[in-house]
Amino acid sequence: MSRILVTEAIADGGLDRLRAAGHTVDVREGLSPSQLVEAIDGAHALIIRSATQVTDEVLAAGRDLVVVGRAGIGLDNVDVAAATERGVMVVNAPQSNIISAAEHTMALLLAQARNVPQAHSALVDGRWERSRWEGVELADKTLGVVGLGRIGKLVADRARGFQMRIVAYDPFVSADRAKQMGVELMSLVELVAASDFLTVHLPKNNETTGLINRELLSGAKPSLRVINVARGGIVDEADLAACIDEGIIAGAALDVFSTEPCTESPLFGRPEVVVTPHLGASTREAQDKAGDAIADMVLLALAGDFVPWAVNVDAAEANENLRPYLGLAERLGRLYSSLVGSTPESFEFRVEGDIAAYDTRILGLAVLKGFFSRISDEQVSYVNAPRLAGAAGLEMREVSTAVSDEYVNLLTITGGQHSIAGTLTGRSARQRLVEVDGHGVDVPPADHMLLISNDDRPGVIGAVGTILGDAQVNIADMDVGRVDRPGSALMLIATGSRVDDSVADRLRAAAGVTSVIALEG
Repeated sequence: MSRILVTEAIADGGLDRLRAAGHTVDVREGLSPSQLVEAIDGAHALIIRSATQVTDEVLAAGRDLVVVGRAGIGLDNVDVAAATERGVMVVNAPQSNIISAAEHTMALLLAQARNVPQAHSALVDGRWERSRWEGVELADKTLGVVGLGRIGKLVADRARGFQMRIVAYDPFVSADRAKQMGVELMSLVELVAASDFLTVHLPKNNETTGLINRELLSGAKPSLRVINVARGGIVDEADLAACIDEGIIAGAALDVFSTEPCTESPLFGRPEVVVTPHLGASTREAQDKAGDAIADMVLLALAGDFVPWAVNVDAAEANENLRPYLGLAERLGRLYSSLVGSTPESFEFRVEGDIAAYDTRILGLAVLKGFFSRISDEQVSYVNAPRLAGAAGLEMREVSTAVSDEYVNLLTITGGQHSIAGTLTGRSARQRLVEVDGHGVDVPPADHMLLISNDDRPGVIGAVGTILGDAQVNIADMDVGRVDRPGSALMLIATGSRVDDSVADRLRAAAGVTSVIALEG
């Protein structure tokens, strides 16, 4: 089984999941960068939180690394581009802490509005300062939400319960969708000007770093208070401190900082500012959910299965309509690899039917994964399959059409003078091969199959059965039929075990048999 290196605290439930699956869990917290480079050697998976820096150097040292799992949302401490280049999957747990982060946002919003920590500190120091810590109500105030994703939406829902007016900036949300959420969309400049409170819920990247700065805040009301429970650095902390000093805005509440751990900041010690040490996800429930979720994602990645929260897979997440076809697509890729016998310059992958209305790129990745998993020495994943195709000089053309002549949905691979097609049937979505090399068949795909071309005359099927029986090879399923060429026929046989070369040679030598291709699915 695999060795999983864990460098930060993960809930015991998640670690127990990994151990129960038979993997070795190597917990080494507090590693220095050089120690991490040394420890990653021989690890198949790396599980981190926000402190571990997964650099290109670390990834290069992890020669056996299949997956990096971040128990949380942000990935600014992982070189995702370098991981993708090396074929390492990067996964996170985007839904594990969204409720905790939204609730902490509301906690800071209320603490900032009512000066809760300042009044608490004064009172425990022996000072009764009722008049000094007068606050403001949230009711009828305008809350500006920058980023209307999972957490931003939850914050908006909760703030509405305080009778706040909700406005938002998010270029990826349509006006109709915002209207359904009871939110008014604005430009960022308009949002800052209209808001009494402004809360940030964005990922940190080149576009968002320093987004909330002095220039933007110069158009704010003097009563504006800024809350950031997203990622440090999105709010320029020096600019924020200057704007508070100059009375441009009223205050701020921050849970995250540009450099962490952070014990010195121009914002610390100011009565207008509330700060917490990155507590957004620090609830027992969030920790348990993050540990369980990342363990599940890592287990899927190590097994070579589809991983819903892989961030560097070049495809949209497979929805419930596409997901049943992933196994079929991968199986077709493996069978097609056996059918062509070598890597062609190109082939076409066609998706026909109702599912063609969705983003089907994940099915194409599954085909490539299946194709190369039969011939590659390295473990093939949804991440490195495109790289392997590029290295082999293979081009896959993807075609989608909403109409299939005979089936609700049909997947077909064509190229290199061969073709194979399959579909799912019945309520249990059983896989069926329905075409091979242009000839209709009806056989469930299997790990071991034979495609036999033969003369259309009596006795050939019996001879094939006798040879397989003498070799103790069980026929699990079979379909036969005539082909377009007069006097010719075709057999597709699913066998219970692999047919070795000597048996295949005896089949080829049988009277009436013209070709035998062993397929590995």
